[in-house]
Amino acid sequence: MPKMKTKKSAAKRFKVTGSGKISYNKSGNRHLSTKKSPKRKRRLRKDTTISSAMSRRTKTMIQA
Repeated sequence: MPKMKTKKSAAKRFKVTGSGKISYNKSGNRHLSTKKSPKRKRRLRKDTTISSAMSRRTKTMIQA
């Protein structure tokens, strides 16, 4: 059985933290920011962790 290839699109989007959780940047912060509230833009700046249901599948994709 050959090695499983890393899904490069997923590897660029997600990274594993020190505790083993997966973090990613929220979407919706690239453009059209004038109509978004400052509170909403502040929330979009921060990284967030992926849910436990999706983490196992994502770790397989990024080979972590």
